[in-house]
Amino acid sequence: MRTILITNANLVNEGSSQTADIFIKNGRIEKIASALTNQPADTVIDAKGKALLPGMIDCHVHCRDPGLEQKADLHSETRAAVAGGVTSIMEMPNTKPAAVTNAILEEKFALAATKCVTNYSFHLGASNNNMDELLAMNPKTVCGVKLFMGASTGNLLVDRAQQLDDIFGKIEVPISLHCEDTNTIRANEIAAHEKYGENIPFTEHPHIRSEAACYQSTALAVELANKYGSQIHVLHLSTAKELDLFKQGSVDGKKITAEACPHHLWFSAEDYETQGALIKCNPSIKSAADRAALRQALVDNIVDTVGTDHAPHLWEEKQNPYGSAPSGLPVIQSALTSLLEFLPLETIAEKTAHNPARIFKTLDRGFIREGYFADLTLIDTDTPHTVAKENILYKCGWSPFEGITFKSSITATIVNGQIAYANGKVNDAVRGQRLLFDR
Repeated sequence: MRTILITNANLVNEGSSQTADIFIKNGRIEKIASALTNQPADTVIDAKGKALLPGMIDCHVHCRDPGLEQKADLHSETRAAVAGGVTSIMEMPNTKPAAVTNAILEEKFALAATKCVTNYSFHLGASNNNMDELLAMNPKTVCGVKLFMGASTGNLLVDRAQQLDDIFGKIEVPISLHCEDTNTIRANEIAAHEKYGENIPFTEHPHIRSEAACYQSTALAVELANKYGSQIHVLHLSTAKELDLFKQGSVDGKKITAEACPHHLWFSAEDYETQGALIKCNPSIKSAADRAALRQALVDNIVDTVGTDHAPHLWEEKQNPYGSAPSGLPVIQSALTSLLEFLPLETIAEKTAHNPARIFKTLDRGFIREGYFADLTLIDTDTPHTVAKENILYKCGWSPFEGITFKSSITATIVNGQIAYANGKVNDAVRGQRLLFDR
């Protein structure tokens, strides 16, 4: 591999910022020092005035591959990811076929090796009848288990009490949870149909996918985790009320952790008036007060990570009425720059890189340390950019952030010591590696 020297960077890592040079060799960080000007290198990047962060580890993405490639695929979405400063992804099992066996999971890994610009791992999906597969999973080579404790697609909903007890009691890797109570949602849907018929407005979505639906399911998950001593990571918190279920503090002392998503941190329920289906997602975007509480919970170390829940759908699908417009939105390319609008750099590094690495025990990634893989993101905090059709890289071709001007821009993204993105262009020759875990 070629060598890279990054000079004069504002290195943001492990709670502090300092000016430093970094020398990269054979895909890893070989040296960090205040000055390495005499160090020969194939490529020199002068990072003066720019922030250098560990690359984002996005623990929550849907790339739709295999089976739904008309919406997105592993190559298109990881291209968008590196343009947004993301260097590693952990993808979810609701593809076609659903990844509920280790054999299907390995087929996805083989596909990723040919397509992914980022590093990658995949969750094994829990179902009502695949306990043997979950127990046979290799904890050193698979990131974790995904459990839908609420409405989902296909056979991924787990609603049998005994299976839930077995999963919480026997699984020793992180269990990533989607928490919404199905019965509450169904009752709310019936009430909305009675009131509006087939013309349910999108403004009803936060009432249908309600605070009560989220809280009831999340409370059950936390209760089970406490009962069995499970390690759970509750995905996409959307309400202030749920925050009361989580403890403040470092993830090093937690077995129950939580994630917030960029869209819940940026939009509010008021935006359904203008955005409609474009911000329809599950769980729903809630009130401005909920948004403010989630932002503060990141600062207060109650919410531990930011993951995108990147979930592309075709523009044409999003033009459908409420009942048939799919839930999910593409956000991975704008995640980091949206966070820079309201969070300090040190907090962003912790929530997008350090803590995901700690929770999942990602081997040699998530920090800027000598000997670690060179997964790095260079950010220009003084150069604004506007999200527009011509710079959106998702296969679906649209973004809920379109038209928004962010104050910062991603200058370069380095994956395993290779420049995967720079000067507005993706290096399509780069392929990431399968993530490994120190368990």
